[in-house]
Order: sequence, then C-alpha cells, then structure tokens
Amino acid sequence: MSLILKNVSKKFGYKLAVDNLSLTFTKPGVYGLLGTNGAGKTTTIRMLLGIINKDKGQITWNNKEVNRKSVNFGYLPEERGIYPKTIIKNQLMYFAKLKGMSKLKAEEAIKYWAKILEVEEYLDMTAEKLSKGNQQKIQFMTALLHDPELIVLDEPFSGLDPVNTEIIKNIIIDLVQKGKYIIMSAHQMLTIEEFCSDILILNKGKTILQGNLKEIKNTYKANRLEIDVNQDISKIIKDLKLEIEIVKNNQYKIRINNEEQAHKLLTKVMENKIKVNKFEIQKPTLNDIFIEKVGETK
Repeated sequence: MSLILKNVSKKFGYKLAVDNLSLTFTKPGVYGLLGTNGAGKTTTIRMLLGIINKDKGQITWNNKEVNRKSVNFGYLPEERGIYPKTIIKNQLMYFAKLKGMSKLKAEEAIKYWAKILEVEEYLDMTAEKLSKGNQQKIQFMTALLHDPELIVLDEPFSGLDPVNTEIIKNIIIDLVQKGKYIIMSAHQMLTIEEFCSDILILNKGKTILQGNLKEIKNTYKANRLEIDVNQDISKIIKDLKLEIEIVKNNQYKIRINNEEQAHKLLTKVMENKIKVNKFEIQKPTLNDIFIEKVGETK
C-alpha cells in the first residue's frame, strides 16, 4: 500500500491554492500535514481523497489513480458534518450504507465503536442534544465504521476534554498497529510530534519543509535545557547570562545557544552541591521549527 502525490497543483480562479506538492506515504503510520490557516491543507486533503479534482500532477493510492471509488477512505473533516435534528443511530446507519455496508455489518460496527468511544447512551438522541466533544466522537465514528484503509483526520482533537482526547489517542495508536495509513492535520504541534514520524509543512500552497521529523530535528542545534533541582538556582542562571523561559517548583526551562552553556550551568550547580533531579538538553520543538519556517516565508 502507498499514497503518492507527485507535482500536484490546484487553482481557484487566480489563486494558486496548492503549488507543485509531492509526498510519499509508503508504510502504515501517521503522516503530519501542517500549515497556517489558508495554507492549502484542506484543498490537499480533498484532492487526495478524490473529493475535488486536481489541475496538475498525479495522485495514486496502491498504484491506482485516486478517485472516490478507488480509495476506501475514512474522513474526519474539521467542519461538523452530522445532522443536528437526526437520531444519531439513524445517521450512522445512513453513512455506513453509503460506504456499502450491509445492515447487519453496520449494526455490529456501530455497537462496537459506540462502546469504544463511550457514546452508547447517545445513540437514540438527536445530534443537537450532544456536547461539542460528543458530536466530534460521533463524527470520528463515521470515519471508521467501514474499516477504511486510508484515514484522514483534520483536527481530530477539536472540542475534546483530556479524558476524551486520551480515548481518541488510544484508538489512533491501535489503528496504526492494525496497519492503517493515517494523515493527520492539526494545529497542536505536541500532538503531531507524539504521533507523526514524517511531516509536510505548507504555507501559501507551497511546501516549505518535508521529511522525517527526527531527521529534521537532528539538523538543529540544542536550544533548551530542562533542569530540576532542590533549591533556587535563578542567580546562577542569570550570572551565566541565560534566559529562564519557565520556572516552577525549582524546575527550570532555560534557553541556550549551545550545549556548552548547559554543561557550564550543570558544573556551577554541582559546585554549589545542589541536588539535580533532572538534566535534559533539548532540540527545538516542532512548534519552534514551524514558527521559524513559516516566518521565513512572510
């Protein structure tokens, strides 16, 4: 299985929404599609799912040109797509039948996912009576009912509290273990770092960074130090002309320019016989990299 986009472009009038985009997704996992609002993410998603036509380039899934019939996909759009006045169970059955499921298979799938997502009590209610988070879980269910091979999740954690976020995260982990291909678009960079081995960042329709996230981060020098000690070391940090980003209960996050600065601080702390519980030199976060790359193009 593989998803390949090669030199794909799309215009709306005079606006070039996606400009010569290429990506290769050849093994199960989660691929991160990132960008600012209006960067071209949603247009890219709709093209790769065959929802809208591309102007140029090639999109293939499992070596076949993508169209609505050639891809067994599940799609969680950022915008809500469930009907507010309709009973949840009825609309889930409707969406399942649109994907070619029999009534029996659909009922089994609805029962299974309702239990996993902890929404069994809402199946006989109309969608408008559900909270935003539970509506999101119902919509997530519609993307998975038919056991798709390719799953696209656009802001999957929108509106979810920490408990429900954990439920969705565990489902995504399980889907990857079952060999699913997942494309995830999200503004929460920590979430992307948690799930995605490869990423693509779009800005104004252009690809500005692409590749394996670990390899990308390895091209950057360390820029932060986390140190947890048993007493205040603010004076030592300031004497070394370092910047404290965050401090709480003697746990410090400090900006550094290189690893040497971090080791100098550790030496000073040890000389003062201060106990060190944690000392971690860190590379830039994906959030740092995103801001840097998007800022460069403005």
